[in-house]
Amino acid sequence: MLEYPNDLKYTDSHEYIRLVGDVATVGVTAFAIDQLGDVVFIDLPEIGTTVTKGEPFGTVESVKAVEDLYAPVSGEVLEANFGLVDEPEKIAADPYGEAWLLKVKLADPSVLGDAMSADEYRSKVEGL
Repeated sequence: MLEYPNDLKYTDSHEYIRLVGDVATVGVTAFAIDQLGDVVFIDLPEIGTTVTKGEPFGTVESVKAVEDLYAPVSGEVLEANFGLVDEPEKIAADPYGEAWLLKVKLADPSVLGDAMSADEYRSKVEGL
């Protein structure tokens, strides 16, 4: 069974947000990784780049498809997990821990209002 930690917020495009102060850690959900299959390539923005909520910030490529990654928040990229660029297969091992994608300093912390709780996301993806 796939996990959806309760301390995270989730988006329709299958990214998650872990908020600590005004910094959001962004990653891809276990559901999305499960659907993609074996990930072979990840493209992430440079540190200092500004990402805009709802706009693509990178891509993830699997043996099945190439998918855009959408920013769940707006702000400045403080860190990017470039280790995943070198070893993209590691995203499946720990999507909510070591395999985060970006850390973003939020332009406006109130924008998380439309993100889903773990239960809402689980219902959406599992069709409950």
